Amino acid sequence: MKTNAPTLHHSNSPSIRLPAEWEPQDAVLIAWPHAGTDWAPCLAEAAAVFLNIAEEVTRFETLIVATPEPDAVREKLSHLDRVQICNVETNDTWARDFGPITLLENGQPVLLDFTFTGWGGKFEAGLDNQITAKLHAAGAFGETPLRTVDLILEGGSIESDGNGTLLTTSECLLNPNRNTELSKTQLEEVLAAELGATTFHWLENGALAGDDTDAHIDTLARLCPDNTILYVQCTDPADEHFEVFQALENQLQNLQTLEKTPYRLLPLPWPAAKFDADGERLPATYANYLVINGAVLVPTYNDPADFQALETVKKAFPDREIIGVDCSALILQHGSLHCVTMQIPKGVRNRG
Repeated sequence: MKTNAPTLHHSNSPSIRLPAEWEPQDAVLIAWPHAGTDWAPCLAEAAAVFLNIAEEVTRFETLIVATPEPDAVREKLSHLDRVQICNVETNDTWARDFGPITLLENGQPVLLDFTFTGWGGKFEAGLDNQITAKLHAAGAFGETPLRTVDLILEGGSIESDGNGTLLTTSECLLNPNRNTELSKTQLEEVLAAELGATTFHWLENGALAGDDTDAHIDTLARLCPDNTILYVQCTDPADEHFEVFQALENQLQNLQTLEKTPYRLLPLPWPAAKFDADGERLPATYANYLVINGAVLVPTYNDPADFQALETVKKAFPDREIIGVDCSALILQHGSLHCVTMQIPKGVRNRG
């Protein structure tokens, strides 16, 4: 574990902005599952979901694929004119958390490569922690510069409105298994310097059973255009999550926008409990959607609540096509659609 706080860059205070996910994109990054990953017991089912995601993404933009099996993956994909496949060794497939976080520095994209430790050392992540640097060396991100940041941070743990607001959870970012040497105030200072964050909303409640990430925000609540938040709502008093998600909802109701007004809150439905073959509850959540150019890919779970989830996401993104993707196989490894993808903002692959 590191003992020194990261060096803060940007002492000359350039204009720094972390774009919102709904801003224009160049590409989406994924890492393809293979027999050397934890997907081995359900590899065919998982690969089918990745193929579905790939087909939908390439309708709208470029797909970057990291895989140690480029030829095999290439044979599966169509729209190859919109696909870049890079031969890279991987531990797993959670691109949201090891992929680059892109900010705009004086209007120009810069890629940040934070440290990924497998969510606090729960899983082997040595190869995954190198993927962003290897993709950069392979030209996947054009000429955009890459900066390594000595801080443990996963993309799924933060939400940006593109205007300086970060939404996150204390359970993840302040967890002893991440950056123990930093207090909350010090961590805010680092995130302000590195990401241009000016407002921090720390959620103190909410975590899904079966979640390995220590309550990533992208499983719970998502910032949306026009001061809107889509969030997971549990209305079943008999469910083990009920009290903590009631507390989450209460905190969201008390958050204020930059204009000092309440957020527009859109509750996502609660799917029926999902379990694996061993009886372990799986973290099914509709909040784990991906916004791309012209569309939103929303995880579904063969659940009666799927339709309501799609309709609710449409309220937040009325001008985009809302596309359901069956992610029943993804939750078998305790993640979902947003977890296996990372958007690459516009300009990265053709930096001006």
